[in-house]
Amino acid sequence: MPVIIFGTNDVEGEFERLKDQGVIFKQAPTKTEWGTQAIFDDTCGNFIQIHQP
Repeated sequence: MPVIIFGTNDVEGEFERLKDQGVIFKQAPTKTEWGTQAIFDDTCGNFIQIHQP
């Protein structure tokens, strides 16, 4: 479960940008009825979600 959620207008773009910088994602961009989201680990055991409505 994510500890914080950051909003963005482009989850796919942010996913690629962060992945290129070495961020390891636990969940690739996934569409749900609430929008598109991706989840990554902040290297301290916390899950961070990026979300696009």
